[in-house]
Amino acid sequence: MINLITIHQDVEWKQIVQKSLEYDFYHTWDYHSMASEGDPVLFVFSEGDDFIALPLLKRTIPDTYFYDMTCVYGYTGPISNKPFQSISAEISQNFKTELLKFLKENNIVSVFSRLHPFFDQLSLIRNFDGVYDNGQIVMIDLRQTLQEQRSRYKGRLLGKIVRLKKDGFYIQDSKSPEAIKDFAEIYTENMKRVSANNFYLFSEEYFTNFLNSPGIQSKLILVYHEGIAVCGALISFANSIIQTHLLATKTSHMQFSPAKLITDEIALIGRELGMHYLNLGGGYGFKRDSLFEFKKLFSDLELEYKSWRLIADQKAYRELTLGVNIDPESDVDFFPLYRYKTNKVLEPADQNV
Repeated sequence: MINLITIHQDVEWKQIVQKSLEYDFYHTWDYHSMASEGDPVLFVFSEGDDFIALPLLKRTIPDTYFYDMTCVYGYTGPISNKPFQSISAEISQNFKTELLKFLKENNIVSVFSRLHPFFDQLSLIRNFDGVYDNGQIVMIDLRQTLQEQRSRYKGRLLGKIVRLKKDGFYIQDSKSPEAIKDFAEIYTENMKRVSANNFYLFSEEYFTNFLNSPGIQSKLILVYHEGIAVCGALISFANSIIQTHLLATKTSHMQFSPAKLITDEIALIGRELGMHYLNLGGGYGFKRDSLFEFKKLFSDLELEYKSWRLIADQKAYRELTLGVNIDPESDVDFFPLYRYKTNKVLEPADQNV
C-alpha cells in the first residue's frame, strides 16, 4: 500500500519517524517544515505492519509540466521499522515498483537524495539505478575513552586546543536571541567568504526556529574571545549520533582556528549526552581537500558517503538538459544537470564543518 504524507499531516509524519528503527533529525516533520526549496512529502510503502518511508521535496521545473524531487539540507534517505538488510527481496522489489510507478504517474523526472553514512540504506537503494559514490566522511567513536579519543589527535592538535584556552578563548552554550544573532552574523559572513549559493544563506529566523523546534534536539555553541563571539556551531543529536549541522568562524579570527576548540567541545557534549558517534562530515564536495584534512586531525575513522541520483524519465531528462545547453553526458558533478548553474554551489552536507 502507498501513502503520501504531506507537510500538513504532522501527526502521521511524526508517527512514521518514531516507529522507524533508525532515523536522524533530517527525517523529522519539524525539520521538513522549515524547508523552502519545495513541497515536503513522505512517501510511505507498507505491507502489513512493515513500512519503508522516503522523505523528499517536490519541486516544479519552470516552464514545464514536469517535477523533480530532492532532499532537505543534510543526510536523509529511506527509513524503516526493520533493518534494511533483513527486508525481503520481494518487499524491496515491491517498494521499487510502487515508487517508480508513482514517479511516472506524477511526471517526476528525477530524484536526488543524500544517503545517511551511518545507516545501511544501501541494502535497499542498490536495487535502483543512480547510486553515486561521493567520497568519505570523518567520524569520532565516542564509545572509546576520552584518553583514547584524544590519543588519535594528530600532530600538535591537542596542544593547540589547550593553547586556545590559555589565550582566553572560551565556550558558551546558549539559545538566547543575542547568541543566535551573533551566530547568524558569523555564519552569513562565512558563507559570503566562500561564495556559497544564496540557498545556503540561512536567516536568523531559521536558526531561531531550528533551536526552538520541539522535534529537533539541538544546541548552539559559541567560542568567545575578549567578549566577542568568533566561532559558532549549530549541533544536533539523534539516534546516538551527534553532528555539527552548521559551523562558521569569524574572518578576523580564522588564523587562530577556534574551530579546533569547538570540535573538541562538541565531542565532550556528545559524551555527556550518551552519544556513540560524532559525525564530522567530509570536505567541500566530499573531496579530500584541506577541509577534509582538518577533520582528519581529530580522527582516522572514515565512512563511505553516497548519494542517490535517479533519472526516472530518461527522455524528459535529456530534453531538459539539452534545453539549457548542457551535454547530458557531461562529467560535471551536479544533479540534476538541467538545474546546474556555473556559479559556485556548496553541497549542503559539506556545510556541517
